Amino acid sequence: MNRLYIIGTGPGGLDYLSPIARAALESCTDLAGHGLYLNLLGELAHGKTRHKTPMGEELARATLALDLAASGRTTALVSSGDAGIYGMATVVFELLARKPKPEWATVEIEVIPGISAMQAAAARVGAPLAHDFCVISLSDLLTPWELIAKRIDLAGQGDFAIAFYNAVSNKRSWQLLEARQTLLRYRQPDTPVIVAFNVTRKGEQITVTTLGDLDPEPLNMLSLVMVGNSETRRVGPWVYTPRGYHAKPELAGT
Repeated sequence: MNRLYIIGTGPGGLDYLSPIARAALESCTDLAGHGLYLNLLGELAHGKTRHKTPMGEELARATLALDLAASGRTTALVSSGDAGIYGMATVVFELLARKPKPEWATVEIEVIPGISAMQAAAARVGAPLAHDFCVISLSDLLTPWELIAKRIDLAGQGDFAIAFYNAVSNKRSWQLLEARQTLLRYRQPDTPVIVAFNVTRKGEQITVTTLGDLDPEPLNMLSLVMVGNSETRRVGPWVYTPRGYHAKPELAGT
């Protein structure tokens, strides 16, 4: 059977890998992915043929995975987090739509979800994404900054909690500063902000700060930033966004 699994392996720690993803990986002969994400699989990658490609080679990686599966190799195309959230699943389907090869029609594809970094980071600090929220990538490599800026402004107007992916990189940090300035038009400076680095991986760091004090300088591409909405609160070490239960009689007045 020509089979391609597109697997979200979670935020990094193997404890967060789902049983169905683990079973799929164990059944594979070949693994395709960014080197870091394949290395994080540890013993699960032993005995498999690993095809490592660098960041920025997503089209080549997806093409390779489809070609391997079409040749009869049971293949996993590996993404961190969830493969459908800024992951490899959409790259595969775009190739099938725009540049299909006849042999790819023989490939059975299964997308296996994973825990995203924002979910893992949110759980570390409580429930900051408990009400309506949105996810925005600050990378302008594939999306014009003008469109990203519009989305940030509208998210601010809509009072969404926001998870920012690709918040900074070695070449850019100004986007996060612009996002902060935009959101300060709609939210108080003391709005809670969570900065997560290497969540569930070695060297994990979780910091709770405020929108007014958010500093992009120490962050990098492995950092995730979550900004609360106007109702997000801190209680002791925890951060939560209420859903309105405080209006119920049993919590009213507390």
